[in-house]
Amino acid sequence: MWVDVHLHLTDETFRGEEEAVLRRAEESGIAWVVTSGVDLESSERAVELARRHPGRVWATVGVHPHEARLWDEGSEAALERLAADPHVVAVGEIGLDFHYDHSPRDVQARVFRRQIRLARKLGLPVVIHSREAPGETLAALREEGRAEGLLHCFHGDQAFAREVLDLGLFVSVGGMLTFRSMDGLRQVVTGLPRERVCLETDAPYLAPVPHRGRRNEPAWVIESGRVLATLWHMEPLEAARLTAANARRLFRRADEAARTKEA
Repeated sequence: MWVDVHLHLTDETFRGEEEAVLRRAEESGIAWVVTSGVDLESSERAVELARRHPGRVWATVGVHPHEARLWDEGSEAALERLAADPHVVAVGEIGLDFHYDHSPRDVQARVFRRQIRLARKLGLPVVIHSREAPGETLAALREEGRAEGLLHCFHGDQAFAREVLDLGLFVSVGGMLTFRSMDGLRQVVTGLPRERVCLETDAPYLAPVPHRGRRNEPAWVIESGRVLATLWHMEPLEAARLTAANARRLFRRADEAARTKEA
């Protein structure tokens, strides 16, 4: 019943172990996962994984702000071609990262906006990365007219959450929700509208307690789900049902496939 809406199965740390990782996830009760591209190569590999595991793995395709410096005139056409695959549910991971600045900020902003426009053209949601750039992220979304998508790895304050939700976005939370130092995040998440929250791992990063320091994987989304259930005063399986339903509303291609299967 659980869904992991954001991870990176194409990361080198999973190379050759994808099948085992997915098997452990299925055995733990993870219904399906969304693996996100960060550049053209990983986007292609994400689509290939999704094709090999239809209904269990979905893909997003996009250029991460870290890789925005690699964008060229052929990038958009390549992403559009990949996004046409029925196993792709969103354009992402895209956005802004002013913490590491691996790409110049003006380049990040330009590439972010290009991909927002592409998603709008294709009728797909976006999956957004925003680190130390809340104002700039919100401005781009407002000015480009994009109100459908997911802000992944949410860890902002109440004011940021309010503005993100006002734009119509979903938010996803993961391992940080379990960290002892994240009382502020837990307080904010407690008050979020339950119909707009999803769960993620961001694997292989941000492993939750009690797995901190290890390579994260989708089976462990349950740890964050248990904390979320406690914050919402409900049983874990109810939190699983709610967050999975949110994921299906957000990622329409996955929902349509599930409905067809159920019929």
